[in-house]
Amino acid sequence: MAQREVQQELSVDQYTLGLVGPDREWAGTVADGGTIETYTPPACWGPMITPSFRGGHEVTRPIRVENAEVGDAIALKIREIEVTSMATSTGTMREREAAFEDDPFVDHRCPECGTEWPESVVEGTGEDAIRCKECGANASSFGFEYGYTVAFDEDRTVGVTMDADGAHELATDAEEVMDIPENSRQHPILLYEPSEMPGTLGRLRPFIGNVGTTPPVELPDSHNAGDFGQFLIGADHDWGLESEADLEERTDGHMDVPEVRAGATLICPVKVDGGGVYVGDLHANQGDGELSLHTTDVSGTVRMDVEVIEDLEIDGPILLPNEEDLPFISTPYSDEERKAGRELAEKHGVDLEDDMGPIQVIGSGATINDATENAFDRAGDLLGMSEGEVRSRCTFTGGVQIGRLPGVVQLDMLAPMDVLEDRGMAHLVREQYDL
Repeated sequence: MAQREVQQELSVDQYTLGLVGPDREWAGTVADGGTIETYTPPACWGPMITPSFRGGHEVTRPIRVENAEVGDAIALKIREIEVTSMATSTGTMREREAAFEDDPFVDHRCPECGTEWPESVVEGTGEDAIRCKECGANASSFGFEYGYTVAFDEDRTVGVTMDADGAHELATDAEEVMDIPENSRQHPILLYEPSEMPGTLGRLRPFIGNVGTTPPVELPDSHNAGDFGQFLIGADHDWGLESEADLEERTDGHMDVPEVRAGATLICPVKVDGGGVYVGDLHANQGDGELSLHTTDVSGTVRMDVEVIEDLEIDGPILLPNEEDLPFISTPYSDEERKAGRELAEKHGVDLEDDMGPIQVIGSGATINDATENAFDRAGDLLGMSEGEVRSRCTFTGGVQIGRLPGVVQLDMLAPMDVLEDRGMAHLVREQYDL
């Protein structure tokens, strides 16, 4: 009953064990127009090395949004992201094949006693530290192919990579340094103490890697996307899917798009009543493409406002980034550009279409090309345009950006505001870009 009590502000610090879906325990109900604040542990390295997890992330329990029904959408207006970790470890991964069956992120087993999703304990530091509670064997599915440890400054504006001594010192106090929340069930990746490329300075700009709404079928949280979701097709575990068509139920919460940061608005599909908003996978920074497949996972807090958009039936997310994050040709027109456009249109006797607003349609698929095709389809359905028109508008007033390899993209375009008005989302675009 308490979960149905509508709260204007809802704080969440309870998490799932790597799964998203309609049967997960709900965190509560927030008012339409209310505010969600979450406190999340790192992902994905922590859950990856913790064998009791069923997915590669540790995200919040789903949040019900008042008035949200299937066929609507929910706008998440990201107000604040604060990193609370003081350091993290990351890099490229190698798999320990004896510690899993089909999928190293999902179906874990102890390589010695065979226990599925074994409980584990920590003994010391290093890549042998995660031990099966039953038999004492190294039970983690992952190690580093090439790894490094990063310490942050107090303001979380820069990070510097550690040498072996520095990485070891941080590993000895890993939970405190990473600020692992009390209700989290992961082991901190700092325990592995990787120390390659020491002394490298990097800029930080935090964002949310996995945020969105609940799919109508249960999925591992890291696989709620068209690229990672491919691993579920034909898999012989509880979350295996029979075909590509079964993956259409996804909501693409796992995007790893760096522009999903404070100041942005993310519009998400509602595929279960209440929406089931969840948050996780905060990153301190990431280059486009997430080329090593992993980046700087951190604990932190997120504050965002929610708004239900009735009857905006969409298949996947739409992103309204900060204006400074838009490609040059996708930014809103200036007064000078409109004036020049009117004069040029008048000269050539054509009606000027200058009431346009930027949108980014998220697409995902097995490859970048598949993800782009998916974004074409979603943009066409959203705007009532043929693929040819979508391709043309994106070439002339937009483009495509890579969120994550192998298959998450942002399809940019300046969309006609009258079309966005008909879909009930023009006010969000005008608010985002002061149009």
